[in-house]
Amino acid sequence: MLNYRSKVSNFIKNHRNNLILFVVVVVVLVGFAWVRLGGDKIPTPADVANVAKESIENTKNLAGSILGGEFNINEEKFSVDPSKLVGGGPPKDGIPSIDSPKFDSAQKAWDWMKSDDIVFGITHKGEARAYPQRIMVYHEIVNDTIQGDPILITYCPLCQTAIAFERKIDGVPVEFGISGKLYNSNLVMYSRTNDKISTESLWTQVGGEAIVGDFTGKKLKRVILDVVKWKDWVDKHPNTKVLSQDTGYVRDYSDDPYEGYYTSKGVFGSLENEDDRLFEKAIVFGIEIGDKTKAYPEEELKKNPNFTDEFAGKKLQITRGSDGSVRIKNLTDGGEIIPSIGFWFSWAAFHPDTELYSAS
Repeated sequence: MLNYRSKVSNFIKNHRNNLILFVVVVVVLVGFAWVRLGGDKIPTPADVANVAKESIENTKNLAGSILGGEFNINEEKFSVDPSKLVGGGPPKDGIPSIDSPKFDSAQKAWDWMKSDDIVFGITHKGEARAYPQRIMVYHEIVNDTIQGDPILITYCPLCQTAIAFERKIDGVPVEFGISGKLYNSNLVMYSRTNDKISTESLWTQVGGEAIVGDFTGKKLKRVILDVVKWKDWVDKHPNTKVLSQDTGYVRDYSDDPYEGYYTSKGVFGSLENEDDRLFEKAIVFGIEIGDKTKAYPEEELKKNPNFTDEFAGKKLQITRGSDGSVRIKNLTDGGEIIPSIGFWFSWAAFHPDTELYSAS
């Protein structure tokens, strides 16, 4: 027995550093597995083993590629240097998009929704749907189909940008996922392959433009998406469908991990342009006409909810509804301009020459 103890003691002394490293690695892997499970249950050995396998594969895939070999992307074609994209923490698809969304009726949604919950609301061909922020914060992308049309609902918690698009490239329906990369602190999406598209490309959420890959330079068509309180949305759309909490993933959808971030100072990652004319996290509604851009601060629209403005040679009618939704009509040419809602720092980072509206 003493000889056995002596051997164990010598082994520990000789391999102390390796043993410490082993323990650290195990703790880290358990932590990663716990996060991937949504923090709702203790990881099993199988869960930890799966995370370890993914980590090894991700590490192996990083060799020889700026973006990482897990992407099927032509990195020689880009409008934004891939080296400017930074990791946001989770890897590709580490934040899972919702690709087969389920929906509750408005009546059923009242069982778990609160009056003041924020929803991203869309009406398309007469059908209303609401995507609760409390769910979107954990998934960021919903690949939906409304009245037969492929629709993409996106949300970047870091920029407070909720934007909807037609999810079609050259007329071909495409699914999008979360790349794990950020540009100007903004969600970088990637378009997935299918039977008609053989390579992936990276897209900014702000602007909906491909910035790396074979589709570089192409833009997705915007669709109107309102950011309003649940009670206001359901009052206007009593027959609305509501994205269900039954997403196929275990998450605590009653909790928003970014809650303190929305009003605090500081942003995640670097910005190509900073503008101190407003508090960095002031909400603005930004528009583009040709190569001109302008931002309308939410606080200014609250003071002046209905007015006309001259911009880029066009006469515009700006209206803020009692629910906070904003509509901008082009009175010169007809039609509607869809604004981008989000934090000021995000709009200014992508549009360094933007004009800024002030009622005074």
